[in-house]
Amino acid sequence: MLDKLAEINKRFEKLTGELAQPDVSQNQARYRKLTLEHSGLQEIVECYQRYLETQQELEDNHELATASDEDPEIREMATQEIPELSQQLEELEKQIQLLLLPKDPNDSRNIIIEIRAGTGGDEAALFARDLFQMYAHYAEDRKWRLKLLNESKNDLGGFKEVTFSIEGKDVFSRLKFEGGVHRVQRVPKTETQGRIHTSAATVAVLPEVEDVEVEINPGDLRIDVYRSSGPGGQSVNTTDSAVRITHIPTGVVVICQNEKSQLKNKAQALKVLRARLYEKELEAQQSATAERRRGMVGTGDRSERIRTYNFPQGRLTDHRINLTLYKLEDIMLGKLEQVIEPLLSHHQAELLKAS
Repeated sequence: MLDKLAEINKRFEKLTGELAQPDVSQNQARYRKLTLEHSGLQEIVECYQRYLETQQELEDNHELATASDEDPEIREMATQEIPELSQQLEELEKQIQLLLLPKDPNDSRNIIIEIRAGTGGDEAALFARDLFQMYAHYAEDRKWRLKLLNESKNDLGGFKEVTFSIEGKDVFSRLKFEGGVHRVQRVPKTETQGRIHTSAATVAVLPEVEDVEVEINPGDLRIDVYRSSGPGGQSVNTTDSAVRITHIPTGVVVICQNEKSQLKNKAQALKVLRARLYEKELEAQQSATAERRRGMVGTGDRSERIRTYNFPQGRLTDHRINLTLYKLEDIMLGKLEQVIEPLLSHHQAELLKAS
């Protein structure tokens, strides 16, 4: 482990030197690439430096504690500090092991989330709206930027489906385990007998990709424009601003209609399409490593039941890690850290086992 850390430290120092060169800062593409790599190594290098300092301090204390020619009071102080320094060294070693785990290359990406009402009719659509609001609150708390791309509502104001993007620091790394089937148990507003119904909505979390990462042949696309049925005022509803793009080879269909401009809707639709095609490519790659992924925090497949929201009991259950929390009201208001942190910890523990 120490040899690997020494190599990382050497690379970090080299990057620091390169970034200080005037010719590098003038080449924006190269500068961004080096800056990204440099910032990705910074945390582990700082942790490594603290480890070396603590290790040296521990060795010095051992020498002082056993030095026969040293003042007895100094030896006693050194002896008393040894257990605390040993514990610090052990904690730093664990932290380094986590930092050395293979990084998900998508962790730093922005995301596109698609929520679709599943079984349960109008109640499922209302639950889909609640999930959207939950993620919107969470994004706001973390100072992320949320942009609505497309929505289809029912008569009660619920979402039959909704697509939105979230931009910010480490968005995918925090929300990548939200993909799957979310189930709700509650008394619907339309229920007159007070009976509890079970409904569901599916969530897909797609990492946003650049144009160069997913090449789309314009000849493979069928693009239709039509009058928007969504919100946005008179100008939205009286012009052919809505865009539907069909990727003919895969049959993937994307609709965007929330912008007033047809060009903007087309750009957003292409962004969603790239993310969907990228997801398909990832799924094909991951099917080859399905055995290794078994036991980790779910597959992210939108058909996998991951969570139940029981409103009468105020209970949330995440079935992947057997997590139960009686804080449903807070969670629906966007206080998702109490769910996300245990998922990330479980994922890291599984990676450590597999490494």
